[in-house]
Amino acid sequence: MFRYVPLMWKNALRNRRRSALTIASMAFSLCLLGVLFALYRGLYLAPATPGQELRLVTHHKISIAQSMPFSYEDKIRRVPGVRDISAWQWFGGTYKDARDSKNFFARFAVEPDHCFNVYQEMQILDDQKQAFLHLRTGAIASDDLAKSLGWKLGDKIFLIGDIFPVNPELTLVGIFHDEDATQTLFFNHEYLREMLGAGSALQDQIGAFVVQADSASSASQVPAAIDQTFENSSAPTKTESEEAFGLQFLSFLGNLKLYLMIVCAAVTFTILLVSANTVAMSVRERVRETGILKTLGYTPRAILLMILGEAGVISVIGGVLGLLIATQLVSMVSKAGGMLSFLTTLSITPDVAAVCLGIALFIGIASSVVPAWNASRTSILDALRNSG
Repeated sequence: MFRYVPLMWKNALRNRRRSALTIASMAFSLCLLGVLFALYRGLYLAPATPGQELRLVTHHKISIAQSMPFSYEDKIRRVPGVRDISAWQWFGGTYKDARDSKNFFARFAVEPDHCFNVYQEMQILDDQKQAFLHLRTGAIASDDLAKSLGWKLGDKIFLIGDIFPVNPELTLVGIFHDEDATQTLFFNHEYLREMLGAGSALQDQIGAFVVQADSASSASQVPAAIDQTFENSSAPTKTESEEAFGLQFLSFLGNLKLYLMIVCAAVTFTILLVSANTVAMSVRERVRETGILKTLGYTPRAILLMILGEAGVISVIGGVLGLLIATQLVSMVSKAGGMLSFLTTLSITPDVAAVCLGIALFIGIASSVVPAWNASRTSILDALRNSG
């Protein structure tokens, strides 16, 4: 088998224009597959980070847009297995010009004294942490957000409310680093409640609670315990992992998992047809050559393997080039991930690369099976009679 490799290589690239076009089509198709597989893995198969393993999110059972009584916090805190809990209120609102996409970032009202316990992996200087704990109008921002907007410590940040009829005037007192909280601004939930006032129905409502379990075993038991506590209340809850909660935002787009699978299948089928047509043309042009090889002693099995190998060489070359392009694209997407944290960790991992190269090899072999089989079974007389 290996002694035929040089011949496979020469035959695969003998028609350079056609081979180059085939490789290019394989490369762009495998690039698309690589990006889609990386996205699928990042969304549904990526393991939880050490901080996420113990973190849960409790929200309204009907919809994440529905609010719950703020009084739930004390009851959840008493559930066995709960280490700490923090209010987690999406503020929304507008920062400067809403038409500028860079001004759109996550804005959450949290409880500073509990927030750092829940997000234990958050890296922030102690003096900045203390400032956030004690300054009612203080706010902290992720380092990537501060860099993109040019924020410095002490800067004033003015938000215009839309969900809430208030306009917070914040002071940036800290800049933190957290892989699970990119493009994010945190400010004091108590400040938000004070601005709403005692007469507002929104003051004692909350969008979600972020819960820190005390162990991995508790993280699997706490959700059911919390939800049972409020099962018969007017605002039943749903508690789930932080990863599952994040995927709910993508569910607004529909069944994304199904869409990704359909697109991957369509791309694979299309490139299979293109490759099959290319191999069939190449084999038809070399019928007489096949007859000559048989007269020189090449067996049908050797001819079959050579043609399969030629198609495999072209497919693998295209697959490798496609993965290189996909790696660059994924790197660009991850740097521009913004508040979509799963995009910031997007990458072409070894398992994704292996799957893509496996598909490339499968396409090459599957597309050449029929032409290779016919060529290997063509008699010498019929082959030499063929005018090409």
